[in-house]
Amino acid sequence: MDLSNLKPAAGATKTRKRIGRGTGSGKGGTSTKGHKGQKSRSGYSRKIGFEGGQMPLQRRVPKFGFKPLNRVEYKAINLETLQELADTLQLTRINHEVLTGAGLIGPKHLVKILGRGALTAKLEVEANAFSKSAEEAITSAGGTAVKL
Repeated sequence: MDLSNLKPAAGATKTRKRIGRGTGSGKGGTSTKGHKGQKSRSGYSRKIGFEGGQMPLQRRVPKFGFKPLNRVEYKAINLETLQELADTLQLTRINHEVLTGAGLIGPKHLVKILGRGALTAKLEVEANAFSKSAEEAITSAGGTAVKL
């Protein structure tokens, strides 16, 4: 074995299809594009979503609704989740860092505390927003609700 008789494995290489090089090649004449028609011409490109003249899907399906430009999206966390956190980690103060560390929110999320579940622990909760029921439950349990 030496460099003079090295060659690629069988089936590893293919010969290029040489189109438009005379009728003798078998790929001359129409150059594998069939006969006439728009698709056989040079420069043809079909529009994205074109369905042969049928009304395209993006025009058949109606548009509806809107999203306000100044909408603020909050990540919702319920009181039952706060109670679970306080029990497992023995916490008295819950803030953005604690929630991020627990994997409940991402570092850039805004947090809103909602009132589902019962809260028995006395907690100091820091969040961007509170529902009325959540704020009442936190203060009635002896804790404080701090808006950021």
